[in-house]
Amino acid sequence: MPNRLIHEKSPYLRQHAHNPVDWYPWGDEAIAKARSENKPIFLSIGYSTCHWCHVMERESFEDPAVAEILNRHFVPIKVDREERPDLDHVYMTAVQATTGQGGWPMSVWLTPQLEPFYCGTYFPPEPRYGRPSFKQLLTRIHEVWQQQRDAVLHQAHEITALIRQDTDRATTREPILLSPEPLRLGRQQFERSFDPIHGGYGGTPKFPRPVVFEFLLRVGSAESVLFTLRQMGRGGIFDQLGGGFHRYSVDERWLVPHFEKMLYDQAQLLRCYCDAWLLTRDDFFADIARRTCEYVLRDLTDPAGGFYAAEDADSEGMEGRFYIWRKSEIPNEAVCDYYGVTEAGNWEDGWNILHVTRDTPPPDLELWRQRLFEIRSQRPRPHRDEKIIAAWNGLMISALCHYARTVAVATNPTLPTEPRILTAAQRAATRYLTGSLHRTENMPAILDDYAAVATAMLDLYETDFDARWLHRAVELADTMIARFADEQAGGFYMTDGQDPHLIVRPRELYDGAEPSGQSIATLLLLRLADITGTERYRRLAEQTLRTHAAWMTRAPHAVPYLLCALDWYLHGATQVFIAGNPQPFLPVLREAYRPRLVVALAEHQPHPRPMLDNQPTAYLCHQFTCRAPTTDPVVLRDQLSEASRTHASGVTSF
Repeated sequence: MPNRLIHEKSPYLRQHAHNPVDWYPWGDEAIAKARSENKPIFLSIGYSTCHWCHVMERESFEDPAVAEILNRHFVPIKVDREERPDLDHVYMTAVQATTGQGGWPMSVWLTPQLEPFYCGTYFPPEPRYGRPSFKQLLTRIHEVWQQQRDAVLHQAHEITALIRQDTDRATTREPILLSPEPLRLGRQQFERSFDPIHGGYGGTPKFPRPVVFEFLLRVGSAESVLFTLRQMGRGGIFDQLGGGFHRYSVDERWLVPHFEKMLYDQAQLLRCYCDAWLLTRDDFFADIARRTCEYVLRDLTDPAGGFYAAEDADSEGMEGRFYIWRKSEIPNEAVCDYYGVTEAGNWEDGWNILHVTRDTPPPDLELWRQRLFEIRSQRPRPHRDEKIIAAWNGLMISALCHYARTVAVATNPTLPTEPRILTAAQRAATRYLTGSLHRTENMPAILDDYAAVATAMLDLYETDFDARWLHRAVELADTMIARFADEQAGGFYMTDGQDPHLIVRPRELYDGAEPSGQSIATLLLLRLADITGTERYRRLAEQTLRTHAAWMTRAPHAVPYLLCALDWYLHGATQVFIAGNPQPFLPVLREAYRPRLVVALAEHQPHPRPMLDNQPTAYLCHQFTCRAPTTDPVVLRDQLSEASRTHASGVTSF
């Protein structure tokens, strides 16, 4: 018989709907039961494409003996971290504070008042890895709860205090002068951790972390980023047949990935490869961008136009099975050589992960790539998580806009955007154009959702200049400020404070696999200020930067996307306002890497600027101080070049 999770929308929760564990979703019913029966809560947080979540389910949650202990002595609650990143953030803080590490599945035991008193991640069915078996642990926690209740409650209070301290640690109550110092320190930290042999920053496992790439490109450290992007595009972390990137590499060479594919990685890396192409005009980067885009449109797009969350690492009971090959399956020696395929294999048990080992491809590579792709398509596919997450869709819409107006039109400079790609972005954005915003179908939106979707609307406006997108961006930004802004300390909370079951109102500052909502919101407000002239947005962004200035100096490596906002604030945007048809100027505006450029139609400004001689006219400005208007795209190109030299980031002069 299914448990309560059978009625949930989340694919991850439904995966557990037939466990013998009497799972509850997070909410009033489970919490009321814990309080009325004075039982601790076992909180399990994971996501549908998490490999070790699947392992723990098979080993423990499908075991009737484990279920009997959980059901008798605890109130078991299952949470999808992608639906509730606020809960995940709060309790992951507890896990990291008490164990020194984190990960999923997250396993936390709570008092009925929702304070954590014991924390961990994966626990095996038998004692190993230096960890007790899950059954042993459950039995021991029950005994301690029964026999040493006061000590448990005292520990829960102390851990909760640590969570509150973590929430407040990044904020500074006193005003701090904003300077380029965090930019310099951040650049130094990442350059010191750069791997000159294989690319990437830091040791294994190697995560792409596109926010680092974006920061370094902005401040002039392009060489290490371009090398890293090239190594990733040649490695096994990139799906050489179907396009798109796997989550991370377990080795230093980008060869052996953790095979899950996440929408937010595709979105951010697509932008990075577009920027790499703008900087180099190297077709390699354009090809990786194109194939990543094709993967998303082919395999992660729902019929209504939204983008699915992820694809699993596992299929046929094995991680990576969908993607790996025996040499006997590829009867072409040149293709095998190119992709590093051998009889012995480059992974486990004679299996091969395709990766590029030669600079020159075989002449018939595209034919073989298509043939192998078709063979692979007959295999059982990994599970696909079909949640439509607002924040991740916002990131993807923004990336498609960037691709549509850069790489996709490179072969036809008279085309303002690539119609098919732009249409995909517009279709996905339409669901967010009106009404209230939700994170998923049944979950309230958090800061990340408002910030990313508003940014996507702004990116669409700067791509097709439809005023609807600009108006919606302003509307969402205003709602974001009203619901999430911290009026006293500055910055933004992650949630709107309406959930009575959150033990703290969390702040997220860390720019990890995704940029934090805090960072996206700050850059969004600066861009809106430069497009609309609304100084209130600039003041709020400045207050957020000042609130976190000490943290940016102390740990710049933790906030690279917030540093992008600081760079924008310190050096200002190049503004181009166009009166009349923008088409004549678009090839010039989109031909180069200009991370601090905003483009808007003059008719959408509070004080519209006129056309000259009844011809389309461009006004190039900096902080709304404008140069002589021009009707000539060549003159605009010269003005942009001069502005780039005048307002270049000061980091390069350190």
